[in-house]
Amino acid sequence: MGKKEKKVRIFSALEVADICGVVNQTAINWIKNGFLKAFMTPGGQYRVYAEDLFAFLSSRGMRIPAELAESQEEGPDWGRILIVDDDQAINTALKRYLTRKMPTYTIMQAFDGFEAGKLISEARPGVILLDISLPGIDGHKLCRRIKEDQALGSPIIIAITGIADEDVEATIVEEGADAFFRKPLNFEKLEEKIGELSTARVSRKAADER
Repeated sequence: MGKKEKKVRIFSALEVADICGVVNQTAINWIKNGFLKAFMTPGGQYRVYAEDLFAFLSSRGMRIPAELAESQEEGPDWGRILIVDDDQAINTALKRYLTRKMPTYTIMQAFDGFEAGKLISEARPGVILLDISLPGIDGHKLCRRIKEDQALGSPIIIAITGIADEDVEATIVEEGADAFFRKPLNFEKLEEKIGELSTARVSRKAADER
């Protein structure tokens, strides 16, 4: 059976302003300053695609209307892994390793919480490798936000940290993480855990849809 075609929803700047509880000019300024992606009609009016508005609201922790959330409910892309770590050396080394060892996956990178929020909303990665200590939005807050946002389809979150605090694992798991690794990372064991959790999640989802 073919996939049902999704209706494209487009918002005017005024509708964006109403959704966000601001005046029309504020929404226009967001667009002009590049914070909110939009296009212009032949008549010179700004228009915003639903997915771009969804990404904007999600990245800033703003309320997402039910209509907008429903239009985005396609579930995560289990073929995408997002690495979220502000340590560029670790982030890049892990990307190279996973690209080589897991060639069927698309490996993505984010270096702070805000960038991560935008990518999670736009690309819907099925697996998120989340460093807990992040600039911008910290890992604890981002983990809770991902798990609470039903529109994201509950992606797998593997928390990683160099923090020595013994309580950090229990805290992040309680906040929704599916697994936990301390630095220095064992890339091989991390790869195995990604495969294990992905297989289990996809199999469970397939069974639920039968």
